Amino acid sequence: MKGLITIVMLTLSNAFMTFAWYGHLRFKDMKWSQNLPLFTIILISWGIAFFEYVLQVPANRIGYKAYGGPFSLVELKVLQEVITLTVFVIFSLLLFKTETFRMNHLIGFVFLILAVYFIFKK
Repeated sequence: MKGLITIVMLTLSNAFMTFAWYGHLRFKDMKWSQNLPLFTIILISWGIAFFEYVLQVPANRIGYKAYGGPFSLVELKVLQEVITLTVFVIFSLLLFKTETFRMNHLIGFVFLILAVYFIFKK
C-alpha cells in the first residue's frame, strides 16, 4: 500500500512540476498573461511548484525503506525519473500539439523501463 501511495503522490507531484516548468510556455496563447514580465512568470511557476514539494517530500518519506516504505533511495530516484518522463510526454502531447513522439523517444523509454527492471532486480 505504501508503494502505491508513493507512486500516486510522485505522479501528482510531477504533474505540478511539469506544469510549473513548461506550462508558462503556453501563456502566450492566453490573453491575460501575454504581457507579464519574466519575474512574474517565475513567481507563478514557484507558486505552482510549491504543490509539487507538498506531494513529493511526503511521497519520498512514505516510500523510503528507512521510514517503513518499500523502496531504497536508488529505487525512489529511478521511479521518479520514469514518472517524470511519462508525465512530461503526456503533458507535451496534450498541451503542445506541435510536439511529436518519435521512434527514438520510444526506444529511449524502453531503455528506461529496462533500467527500472535492473534497479529493482534483487
